[in-house]
Amino acid sequence: MTVKIAFTGKSGSGKTTILKAFLSVIQENFPDKSVLLFDNDLTGELGHSFGLDIRNTIYGIRSGKHEYKTGIPQGMTKHEYVEWAMEDIIVNLNDNVDIIVSWFAGAKDCRCPITGQINDACQKLIERYDFVLFDCEFDLKYLNQLVDTDIDLTLIIANPGTDSIHLAKRINEFSTKYAAGGQMGVVINKVQNEDLNIIFEQLQSSDIEVLGTIPFDNNLAKGVLDRKSEIVQEAVKQFYFRLNLPQENR
Repeated sequence: MTVKIAFTGKSGSGKTTILKAFLSVIQENFPDKSVLLFDNDLTGELGHSFGLDIRNTIYGIRSGKHEYKTGIPQGMTKHEYVEWAMEDIIVNLNDNVDIIVSWFAGAKDCRCPITGQINDACQKLIERYDFVLFDCEFDLKYLNQLVDTDIDLTLIIANPGTDSIHLAKRINEFSTKYAAGGQMGVVINKVQNEDLNIIFEQLQSSDIEVLGTIPFDNNLAKGVLDRKSEIVQEAVKQFYFRLNLPQENR
């Protein structure tokens, strides 16, 4: 059964850094499990953090602008073609980890056949992996435009400031209906000397759970391109047990 984790929040909140920390923790705890990194953020930062400039995207399949690695097989149905094309744009990072980039997603109310075909192909792809980590836009709505899939855990990444916490409340409000009852909560990132009690009270008053906190990492502030941080990774390990995720390899 696939475990699906979505990382949401405003641009610059640290979604990609925290996603990569989760990837490291998952690989450490479950070295034999397969992981799909699903870049649903329009910036494409997730691929860039691995030193990749991924140009072949799900949008390229939709628009007919994708440049295929091989010749297109003959005699396929439309559904078979989309599934084949999806395979063609997956980038392998190592034996157990792949990445795929969506870029633009079509409107959910679009009645053109390609919308449903891409949804079905994405769903089949997701179900092949043990873990899928979604690097999302602001909330879950944009991901839902691409694929209608249940999410086991939605992490709202927020910085420790009044404006950021207000945005976290909005993200929670906008995303709840797409989370399909999965666990959802806030991770407060880049914590320095802030009074978190005030922030906790603000979130609790809106019935939003704080799932974890992550200290500020000065190295990341210097612009580390690979977005790797031992500080962030260690913080994720400290609150991983609170999450609705597998806790040990079986």
